[in-house]
Amino acid sequence: MAEIYQYHLFFCTHERNDGRDFCQQHDAQSLRDYAKQRVKELSLKKIRVNNAGCLNRCALGPMLVIYPEGTWYQYQTKEDIDEIIESHLQHDNIVERLQR
Repeated sequence: MAEIYQYHLFFCTHERNDGRDFCQQHDAQSLRDYAKQRVKELSLKKIRVNNAGCLNRCALGPMLVIYPEGTWYQYQTKEDIDEIIESHLQHDNIVERLQR
């Protein structure tokens, strides 16, 4: 069977109410939605953007992981998302400053 996706992005959009940090308190859902919109606008057909439950790294800030290689990123802004899309998804170069 042929590979369907070249990259699969999972954004933690987890929320909790026990006093511990969680990704959604850093606007993770909005930034995930932005990433999905940009991938669509750029017609990047073999890339899938999804929500994920807790990825157990919430204390680091908003997190996403890209498969198949399992590259973890901590991001804060739309500019960080743009850099991940351009560098990693379009040019196969890891964004080392955001890698965790």
